[in-house]
Amino acid sequence: MIRNWTAAAAGALRTTPAPVTRTLIVLCCLVFLIGPASGLHPAHGSGEELLAAQRDYFRRWGVIPADLFDGSPAAVLTPATALFVHGSWVHLLGNMLFLHVFGPLTEARMGRVRFALCYAGCGYLALLGYAAANAGSERSLVGASGAISALLGAFLFLFPRGRVTSLLPFAFFLPVRLPAWAVLPFWAALQWAAAGRTPEGGPGVAYLAHLLGFALGFGCAWVWRGGATTVKPAPAPAPEGENQP
Repeated sequence: MIRNWTAAAAGALRTTPAPVTRTLIVLCCLVFLIGPASGLHPAHGSGEELLAAQRDYFRRWGVIPADLFDGSPAAVLTPATALFVHGSWVHLLGNMLFLHVFGPLTEARMGRVRFALCYAGCGYLALLGYAAANAGSERSLVGASGAISALLGAFLFLFPRGRVTSLLPFAFFLPVRLPAWAVLPFWAALQWAAAGRTPEGGPGVAYLAHLLGFALGFGCAWVWRGGATTVKPAPAPAPEGENQP
């Protein structure tokens, strides 16, 4: 059963168009490439000039908790704009890898509209929740991590037995295929542990936003599915000489 389902999932990942997932990846990449964080646009200068442009850019489009709760109307939009802004190449590529792996199947199961609403809504609320927990912080927060964490939570609920390839440090970083119910809760536990060690000056990585997004995405999928998971096995192969519908 699990083997058949895994084969079906792998086939879906290859054949599912996933237009929302692809559009999100393209948008995030384009925003990064034309912004100062990429360091590619000559108009942003270099050295100290580039660093200043990056700081201004993050403050304009990122979430600054202290500004978000001071009554500024423009700041209310920043949890949405921050979802498309990334701080570095590593930040961008890491998020896009997770979105590429977990997005298509989740989109196929949820449907395009629900998937888009889950991504945007949970991502916004995850950043808002992080800002509320750090209301006095002046540090800007950017990135799609909260929204992508929501997809991980939704994926866990929708595909609990789906096989996920993981690199385990205690296994010398050899790729190991494990079910989602084993990998993703372990990932969430790591985020929880890291959030507990966050310095008071503000985190470089918003682990709390990851946790909130993960929980919100799981809850979103649970509400949509009415509290029940369904795992469809792969269809049986048709007899020789016959075509499947």
